[in-house]
Amino acid sequence: MWEGVYCGPAPLPEEVLWRWNFDPLAVAVIAALAVWYGRSRAGALAVAVLAVAFLSPLCALSSALFAARVVHHILLVAVAAPLLALARPARRRTGAGLPFILATALLWLWHLPTAYDAALSDMAVYWIMQASLFGSAWLFWRAAFSQPEGSGLGWVFLAYVAMGLLGALLTLAPQALYAAHASAPLLWGFTPLSDQQLGGLIMWMPAGIPFALWGTMLARRAWRSTEAA
Repeated sequence: MWEGVYCGPAPLPEEVLWRWNFDPLAVAVIAALAVWYGRSRAGALAVAVLAVAFLSPLCALSSALFAARVVHHILLVAVAAPLLALARPARRRTGAGLPFILATALLWLWHLPTAYDAALSDMAVYWIMQASLFGSAWLFWRAAFSQPEGSGLGWVFLAYVAMGLLGALLTLAPQALYAAHASAPLLWGFTPLSDQQLGGLIMWMPAGIPFALWGTMLARRAWRSTEAA
């Protein structure tokens, strides 16, 4: 049953802190990113966030709780991806419309019950999910940060609205949607539905914090540009 689950079976509460992931492939990819991006502060922070997402006990916990999986995804698409985009920014303005549509479509697609459950039961599908979420988010943030005079602020707001709407729908759903989390949340004192509601709530509200920070950064850029003009 658990053979295809990355980071192994859902951990018990008393063992989760010992469930670090030392998968050679994940370690090698993160090490390569550290070499490529680690010379800048933003790049080093991005690598640290990816290490938390894939190597720390959060990886195992996300096998158990949908809420932990939401935190994992937020770290990927709203923290690590924009940090890497800052580390190596686009050299010229890049259109943000298509990257926004792609990133939003993939975020929603991978949270459809069939696609989500497939990713948590098959490692190949899991890595397709991770790579597509992270890659599309990186393209979006790189494009948003390349907009002149802080005009990327509107795209950042739209990206949060898209994530927040998905979170609201998951929070307000009348029943649990994900078979992958049908039983493990019970070990942690949650029902499958309450776990899903917590995950949706995290996606709906606290996920806005990194978007607000990136928006503030773009607003400051716009202000400085106005002052310079």
